[in-house]
Amino acid sequence: MISLRYHIISIAAVFLALALGVLLGSTTLSRSLLSGLNSQNSDLGTQVSDLEQQRNALTARLGDADSFAAAVGPLAVRGALDKRTVVLITTADADPVDRDGVKALVTASGATVTGELQLTGAFTDQARSDELRDIVTRLLPAGVQLPTASDPGTLAGGLLGPLVLISKANNQPQVSAAESTAALRGLSDGGFVTVAGELRPAQLAVVLTGGRYTGDGAGDEAAVIARFATQVDRSGAGAVLAGRAGSADGTGPVGVVRADTAATSILSTVDNVDTPAGRVVTVLALAEQLQEKSGRYGTAGSAQAPAPGAPAE
Repeated sequence: MISLRYHIISIAAVFLALALGVLLGSTTLSRSLLSGLNSQNSDLGTQVSDLEQQRNALTARLGDADSFAAAVGPLAVRGALDKRTVVLITTADADPVDRDGVKALVTASGATVTGELQLTGAFTDQARSDELRDIVTRLLPAGVQLPTASDPGTLAGGLLGPLVLISKANNQPQVSAAESTAALRGLSDGGFVTVAGELRPAQLAVVLTGGRYTGDGAGDEAAVIARFATQVDRSGAGAVLAGRAGSADGTGPVGVVRADTAATSILSTVDNVDTPAGRVVTVLALAEQLQEKSGRYGTAGSAQAPAPGAPAE
């Protein structure tokens, strides 16, 4: 007869066999899984290494291109603005390196820089926009008519444009020296601008800005600079708005201009002034303005070409 003990031993043996089978199966599966993961990890490591090598190679090539552009820049712009005059206007976030680079190339092109004007952070501060509108209206010289638009950027451009640019019609100052000094002093006392030394009106203007604006009201701040530069362009023979990488984004001054067909029809923009090539293009775009032409230049998706005369990308 089969005893109870025999049943118990048989059942235990069955469970033991199942346990051993599961253990052996899982061990084999784990080894296969780990082997596959190790293989994938090795492949990913190889891909990362390859991508790093490609990045380093591209960085080196970009460095070589920048060095080349910096070296040939003065030759590329030589004579482009011979006997012309240019005023530099910088925003609060413009990089001094860009300013100095553009200034050197403007000089190399044969032009004279007649002065520098810096717009402070208060200029784009939305909390002070009403104050800027008020001071622009009060400082308006006799004979200068403000545009009908009521936004602070356009109004400020309507005041400062005739102060920093000579008349396109007769190449003469549009306001007297005394009126210009009084208006600039008023804007300076209000904390909206800073004048570096003597400032004489010029034929052309470069408005240098940084990249994109961030935070609350970023789009409004960018619009102030965009509309200011556009109105300055209307005040004389021409202007170029040049910004760093990011300036062509939706909250960048260059991007705001490029979204407005009326503005792009007169104002030239450059979106890579933080590179030697972009600074060369800025000067060439100024020369193009003298021919009553405008363009969108740089490397952003909204650019029509890398430089004036270059094939569209």
